[in-house]
Amino acid sequence: MGWINARRRRPVAGYAALLLGLVVVTLLYGAITRTSAQAAPTTALQNIANGKALFQATCSSCHGLEAQGTSQAPSLIGAGAAAVYFQMSTGRMPAKELGAENERKPVTFSNQAILDIAAYIQSLGGGPPIPTAAQGSTAGADTGLGSQLYSANCAQCHGFAGAGGALTYGKDAPPLTQATPTQIYTAMLTGPEAMPVFSDGALSPQAKRDIIAYIVDTRTEPNPGGFSLGRTGPITEGAVIFIGGMGFLVLIALWLTAKRREPWDVAQSQAQEAQEAQEAQRTAGTSGTEH
Repeated sequence: MGWINARRRRPVAGYAALLLGLVVVTLLYGAITRTSAQAAPTTALQNIANGKALFQATCSSCHGLEAQGTSQAPSLIGAGAAAVYFQMSTGRMPAKELGAENERKPVTFSNQAILDIAAYIQSLGGGPPIPTAAQGSTAGADTGLGSQLYSANCAQCHGFAGAGGALTYGKDAPPLTQATPTQIYTAMLTGPEAMPVFSDGALSPQAKRDIIAYIVDTRTEPNPGGFSLGRTGPITEGAVIFIGGMGFLVLIALWLTAKRREPWDVAQSQAQEAQEAQEAQRTAGTSGTEH
């Protein structure tokens, strides 16, 4: 025992123990990371396989068996996962019927099914991916700058408060009151329907976050002027009051100037009608006597 204790007190033994510990930690870390690296591709491939099965069962009748497009729907090769996420998470796809524009409606698929189909479409030809939670987060965003960017790029179609508006050829810019930050971000990336594409070169990711923060912030702003009337403009209340008030005054004027028939007017009118009837009878009798 004394010999062992003496060897333990030597510096070389400490270095050997430290080296042994480092080797053990390195081996454990390599095993864990290798397992994770192998699991990630397996999971991604499984999601793509599930998405392909769902796509062929529910989407291929319009977009083609391999998403190549048909006469009814465009090709999705190169559309990217972001486009699929926007269309399906807002209920626009699957579409009920062909029309000028697909409106927002209740979602048909679960979130995982949407992600699987998006992963399958992404695997076909790339395209804009679904933004991460950090990209769509409004934490620390500049709502003041977002207001300026929104006014310059979005307000012409969606309205200054995101209430939406009508466009040409039966299309419209939908309201943004129900859109989530991720849906707004994917819409800017992909440009659905009549909306232009705002790539990262046109609007940086930070600029997109600022715009999203402004849109979300306007939903909770109070209306100091009273009823907002859908926030369709800053003078809507005055316009409604003016038009409605003028119409009310016109009706009052018509009512005041209308001819009122008093009881004596009714009696006089009846007597005059009787006299005219008697004269008509006398005229008819005179004509008969002459014949």
